[in-house]
Amino acid sequence: MINLKNRIALVTGGSRGIGSACAILFAKAGANVAITYKDNEKAANKVVRKIKSLNKTAIELKCDIENYQDVYANVKEVVNYFGRIDILVNNAGVWTESSLENMSEQIWDETIDINLKGTMNFCKAVLPYMKRQKYGRIINISSTAGQRGEAFHSHYAAAKGGVISFTKSIAVELIKYGIYVNCVAPGWVLTDMTNPFLKVKKNMEKVLKTIPRNKIATPDEIAGPVLFLASDLSNNIVGEILNVNGGSVLCG
Repeated sequence: MINLKNRIALVTGGSRGIGSACAILFAKAGANVAITYKDNEKAANKVVRKIKSLNKTAIELKCDIENYQDVYANVKEVVNYFGRIDILVNNAGVWTESSLENMSEQIWDETIDINLKGTMNFCKAVLPYMKRQKYGRIINISSTAGQRGEAFHSHYAAAKGGVISFTKSIAVELIKYGIYVNCVAPGWVLTDMTNPFLKVKKNMEKVLKTIPRNKIATPDEIAGPVLFLASDLSNNIVGEILNVNGGSVLCG
């Protein structure tokens, strides 16, 4: 039932984890896809090759998402290449651990700039194009940390909480232009970012105790709900925070 044929999707942080899962799933649903990456060009190339093997068009773009001029140039390149942009997934992010006492200004600023400012940058950059075509789907990736807080990750929780409030705010602003803005808030997910923590047995056991499903999500299990919000099946959903966490945080 979900058909994204002829749609153009842009996925930030699309070279790995949730981003690559979204990019590939979108292609399977019929979309052509652009992905951004920061450092790992090899991983980005691999995702693009996979999408092309599905007989869809794909490009990868190196981007510092905290830099608006770089973001603006990336979005313009996507539009020049494909002719339009229909779907934006703001997925790129960083997750680091630090107590408040030991947190440096650099770590705080980097986390806020990438996770929150980067989301704003891309939303702002795609807006003129989506307004012109009177159609758009923006899905921002937040986290359970942004809903309940997370000790020793206050910088990350603050950024992701900001993404939630930002989503609700601009969703009301933009719906009149035919632009739907929603958010997916994952719990724990098995990605390169979380692997160093989760590969420690005691950490894995501790995390599983907090999830009623007793299983940590795969990137594909997050990409499915993102695809739903990018499709016409979600036409009456505006400014929603879709929790995808195995029951660990029950709020909505």
